[in-house]
Amino acid sequence: MPDPSPQRIWLTGATSGIGRALAERLLAEGHRVALSARSEPALAELADGYANALLLPLDVSDRDAVARAGERLAETFGGLDLALLNAGTCEYLEAGHFDVDLIERVFAPNFLGAVYCIEAALPLLRRARAAGGQPLLAATSSAAAYLPLPRAEAYGASKAALSHFLESLRLDLHAEGIGVSVIHPGFVKTPLTDRNDFAMPMRISADAAAQAILAGLARRRLDIHFPRRFTLWVKLMGILPAALRYRLGLRLVRGATTSETTP
Repeated sequence: MPDPSPQRIWLTGATSGIGRALAERLLAEGHRVALSARSEPALAELADGYANALLLPLDVSDRDAVARAGERLAETFGGLDLALLNAGTCEYLEAGHFDVDLIERVFAPNFLGAVYCIEAALPLLRRARAAGGQPLLAATSSAAAYLPLPRAEAYGASKAALSHFLESLRLDLHAEGIGVSVIHPGFVKTPLTDRNDFAMPMRISADAAAQAILAGLARRRLDIHFPRRFTLWVKLMGILPAALRYRLGLRLVRGATTSETTP
């Protein structure tokens, strides 16, 4: 966390996977947490027994709904110390069936949804800064943003776009005293990854991921990536020469042969 004292936090994607693990920890620590996800019953179940929870059900890909959530946050919290944007989805593209609808479905929450939430959160982060705070904007990208992978055209590109956007925004917000952290998890056991049909090396639990994220936020790290024994390897692959990266990537393609040559 940016500060050990109770914070005003907006957490999206709060009812499943990493988001739920984060929500449980933040609520138990006594922070005032606005919880957002699409399912209001799931939010109510998560917040049961916590007077410090504010329920803000919404679909992050609905810009008007996100704007209304921002208005509610302004009325209730006054400002935000931490905007933790975690909502997202994953679908894999099959090149033999080029599905633009799938690409749009993935980009809507993963990139545009985050942008809409940033639009709503920035005025509240600025209020916190004006009051002497050290506000922080953080969002969950993916280790897939470091390296192009087969079938990840939609998911990887949406996360790479988010990472690039946030790293650019970090530069422009520096003068305002608003920090920006980008979270790049490796494989984490969640309902989304449970659907994957491929090996997931070094997959960790959602609770371990939440612990790593909160530790990184406490240190205001620019790039929070984990498990490091996996993400450092992915980062290394991402900076290899294109021809070598291509050859290594081919090894991950289902049904690939060794006869393919570098273009």
